[in-house]
This record gives sequence, C-alpha cells and structure tokens, in this order.
Amino acid sequence: MDIKQSKQRFGIVGSCPKLNRAINVALQVANTDISVLINGESGTGKETIPQIIHQNSKRKHNNYIAVNCGAIPEGTIDSELFGHEKGSFTGANESRKGYFESADNGTIFLDEIAELPLSSQARLLRVLENGEFIKVGSSKTNKTNVRILAASNVNMLDRVRKGKFREDLYYRLNTISIQLPALRDRGEDIHLLFRKFASDFADKYNTQPIKLNHEAIQIINNYNWPGNIRQLKNFVAQISIIEKERDINAHTLESHLPEKTSNTPIVFKDEKSEDLSEREILYKVLFDMKNDLTELKKITYNIIKESQTSVIENTNSSIFNDIKEDQSTQIFKTEQTIEIEETLSLIQQEKKLIIKALEKHKDRRKDAAKELGISERTLYRKIKDFEL
Repeated sequence: MDIKQSKQRFGIVGSCPKLNRAINVALQVANTDISVLINGESGTGKETIPQIIHQNSKRKHNNYIAVNCGAIPEGTIDSELFGHEKGSFTGANESRKGYFESADNGTIFLDEIAELPLSSQARLLRVLENGEFIKVGSSKTNKTNVRILAASNVNMLDRVRKGKFREDLYYRLNTISIQLPALRDRGEDIHLLFRKFASDFADKYNTQPIKLNHEAIQIINNYNWPGNIRQLKNFVAQISIIEKERDINAHTLESHLPEKTSNTPIVFKDEKSEDLSEREILYKVLFDMKNDLTELKKITYNIIKESQTSVIENTNSSIFNDIKEDQSTQIFKTEQTIEIEETLSLIQQEKKLIIKALEKHKDRRKDAAKELGISERTLYRKIKDFEL
C-alpha cells in the first residue's frame, strides 16, 4: 500500500508535504515491531496513523485496540490495561483480561500517553522491555506479544524534565517519531477538507453542499484553527445547519468564526505554557494571590508581635504578660481563620464550576472536562474529592 492508497482507504484528504511524510514514515515502519510515538496537536488526526501502521503490518489479522489513557480514571487504569484477579479490589467479582492480554499478537494504541500515571508507566516499561505484565491482585507473571504505538498532544520531553513522565519509558516509546502538522500549516488542504465535510454533510442530510466564494476561502486559509481538523468539521456542520443560503460569503463566514480575524491571538497548548488552559491559569493566579496575602498577614503579625514584645519587656507586671499571650493567641487564631476561610472559598468556587459544567453538559464528563480545560481523569478525581 502506498501513500495514495492509504489516503483513499482511511479517508485522508490533502497533499501537504508534512502530511505525506508522516504517512510515508508510517508505511516504512509498518512491517517492523518498532514502537512509534505520534506527536501533534489535539484534533490533527493522530488516531489514523496507528491504523495505517497496523493494517500494513504482519499483525493486521490480529486485534487492534485503541486506548485513551486520559479518559480512564487513575484508580482503574491498571486494571483496564493489565487485567485483574477476582477479589483484588472492591467490585472485582470475577477475573478480567486487560487490553494487553486481549491484544496479544496484535497492536495496542495508547492515545494521550502523557496522562498515564507514574505507577502505570513502570508497568508499561516492563511490557516494552520483556513482554511481561502482572494482573492487579496477582503475583503471577504473564507474557504478551504486542506492538505498542502511542500518541501525545503535549511536549513529552518537557514532561520528562518536570518528572511527570519516565525518561526511560519515553525513549522506549520514541524509537520512531512521527509528527502530524497542525491544520494552519497545511495551506490549501484547509479548503479541500472544508469541501469534503460540506459534501459529507449534504449527503447525510440530503441537501446541497455549502460553497465558499474567493474571499471566504482566503479567510479559512488564514485562520488559526486551534482545534485543527476536528474544529473545522464542527464548523462546517454548524454553517450547513444554520445558513439557508448555500453560497457563503466572507461576511457570513466571519460571523460564525470564534475570532473575527486570523491575526487575533489564540490561546493554545505549547511546550512553554505547560499545557495550561485559560481556566487553569486563572486558578493559578488565584492561588498565587492567596499565597501573597498569607505572606502579608504573617509579616503584619510579626510586626504586631514585635511591637507588643517591646512594650511588655519594659513592664514587669505579670498582667501584661497575660495580655500579651491573650492578644498573640487571638491574632494567631484570627490569622488561621482567615486563611482557612479563603482556602475554603477557592475550593467552593472550584466545586461550583465543576457542578455548573456537569449540569450544562448533562453529566457528559468528557464534554464537561473539555469545558473546564482539564483532563477527564482530573475531573473524575475532583468529582470523587467533592463527593458529587
């Protein structure tokens, strides 16, 4: 299978050189058992590359299992990946195969690999090194012959430097690296994709496809598309539904874009921002303000304490010693109360935000997590902590 055939089979649209190179590398490594790490922003179509590799490999007639590491709660991810024995934890009423056992002689794709907990990373490293794993609640070593492909939308080396991802595991996974380009870097592919999505939507709902005039084409080609292909597809669906006219001009197109011009700065993940969302940045600012306020209170308390000490040391009366102790104790208690109240206030605000997001998306946790700008696993943990 060549690049053209791969595009036809997996519905890939475009002729961007960077995209062609990514597909070509995938085809070249397909017949090996080398681990591959696919990098690219969210929404660039990273899930297609592992399928190309698997379908062109000697394992193509065996199982292919895709796992989103960010969507599985931390407390159950080891059980999902490696299986568990009956009675190994509350609710384990019977033994269960994990994905690595089910994918034996096949391929397993670990999406959002950076979200994998450190304890699970150690287990995964053992599989990569010698094909061995141990089920949760068992002491027996099991063998598996599985090819591991992984993907990430964050800077993995940055995670390694910050101690959030094992360095030895990173280099095991990154034997071959494939980089998928962002949509904004794919030039004329943007309009081709727009036409494809418009045609697909028209066929599905038996309508005429929407079309762009020359000015509108220039606008979508110059737009940043922070959500990449996924955002473009949803954008086309939105216009196809809302607009009655099938010919879309620049004014109509701009009215549907989140930003009015392509030059407007857009917040998106990069290696320098440590992948913080706007909401997470706001939380960080609030906590920094709290810490500054706490430090200011301590300085004020010390000044008052020193002033009182100076006065009391010049007086031999024991009653002033009692007053000093009472005042110091009262100031300390007041400081503790204020700090606790402020901490609780921030926690309550965070809890309210989570509740509102869940209500807005009718308890769809994936959508709520996206709205809050955090991973699904983090949302699961917050729900558990707040007993929602």
